Amino acid sequence: MFSHVFVGVSDFRRALAFYRSVLPILSLQERFCDTGRPWAGWQTASSRRPLFLIGTPHDGRAHDSGNGQMTAFLAESREVVDKAYAAALAGGGVSEGEPGLRPEYHANYYGAYFKDTEGNKICVACHSAP
Repeated sequence: MFSHVFVGVSDFRRALAFYRSVLPILSLQERFCDTGRPWAGWQTASSRRPLFLIGTPHDGRAHDSGNGQMTAFLAESREVVDKAYAAALAGGGVSEGEPGLRPEYHANYYGAYFKDTEGNKICVACHSAP
């Protein structure tokens, strides 16, 4: 469905450290990192697309996180949601909703919400029954 999702950052090195601690828990592998540009991308082992990318805005202006925008990652299990959330908070993220069931979405929706080091809202969700 998606080719890639690009999330803007201002402090690339701080954001890179954050995502390097969270994304491997979600079985995403770093595909590249170019600190000169600066940008980095992750993908699953089985496919080159979609990509999740972080970087400074192309227009050279400062990054500004949007209200109402969120990137949600799929987790294989509820345990993975818990681990990713813990890594996010340990890496400087801010909680936007602890891991738990969200039955208003559907009976098996188990998710956690946090903001990354740049203020971007991120979700990690599992849709499977325990």
